[in-house]
Amino acid sequence: MQGYPRESDAGLPDVSHLHRLWSRHVASGRERRVTAATDPLDPALDHLVIFGLGLGLHETFHYLFFQRPSFEAFQSWILACNGGVIDPARIARVNAAVASALGQGAPVRGLPADFVPVFDDSDLRCWAERGYVVLRNAVAPEACQAAERAIWEFLGMDPESPDGWYDGANLEGIMVTLVRHPAFDANRQSPRLRKAFAQLWGTDDLQVSVDRGGFNPPERPNDRFRGSDLHWDTSLARPIPLRLQGILYLTETPADQGAFRCVPGFHRRIESWLTDLPPGADPRAHDFSAEAVPIAGKAGDFVIWDARLPHGASPNRGTRPRLVQYIACHPPGEVDLRPWV
Repeated sequence: MQGYPRESDAGLPDVSHLHRLWSRHVASGRERRVTAATDPLDPALDHLVIFGLGLGLHETFHYLFFQRPSFEAFQSWILACNGGVIDPARIARVNAAVASALGQGAPVRGLPADFVPVFDDSDLRCWAERGYVVLRNAVAPEACQAAERAIWEFLGMDPESPDGWYDGANLEGIMVTLVRHPAFDANRQSPRLRKAFAQLWGTDDLQVSVDRGGFNPPERPNDRFRGSDLHWDTSLARPIPLRLQGILYLTETPADQGAFRCVPGFHRRIESWLTDLPPGADPRAHDFSAEAVPIAGKAGDFVIWDARLPHGASPNRGTRPRLVQYIACHPPGEVDLRPWV
């Protein structure tokens, strides 16, 4: 990366790693053989660039895999996803983060002198001991309502017609395939939410994920819980680094209404637990349901958890669906090279 990014034919300045990302997933023939050699850094750099450009992983890989665009078309699609223009400063941040990940520079980390914490001592004790913390009123009520409406409209469902809540269109289990919406974007940029991540990471140099929503309707005799069992979204190869995940409740979510659940404190014993497993045992097959605790919340509450906790949604035994948005922030340029186990 030398000098200021130049404009491409599609109007997008050069973005480090972007052509390699495209070529590994789309290009064919000689070009693919030349550019698509496997590198352990590739998946991490893919995520860094995709999130840095304000894109979602799911939508990006879906577009690449199914549309198989030219590189110019891919660039044009990226611009269209960003309203036709991307701030040059954002491109510069992506390129600097890629350079840092490649060992070509070190990021400047830390909190500004005037940083005002959003978590108090009690919150931080909960975080240290239990591995999760709840940020109350992370976004305003009207912001929750806007995101809630976006999900209902995207699903084509009526909030007051329960019989229509079980159509699987635009749903993958309990995941809503909606990623790009002004209401979702506004919540991702919530200053209070971002400060929560900054306080826990110890830096305000953060990159926000562009993730989906969630819709978990009440169980019925012929419509059982569609979510996954308690799980980890990280490799269990040791040592397991810190990674933060988050879920925003868009509606009132009592404990029995499909609330997020996790095994409190497991981040402090996961390494010893893995060591003590019998030879050949699959840690991901272990049933943690008896230890899991549901975390209730009001609309606008945001749960942040340590990815080392077994976690997941819970069966909804209430009367209303659980509507949520998944959001996480992390320092750019940090890569995880561990194998997936």
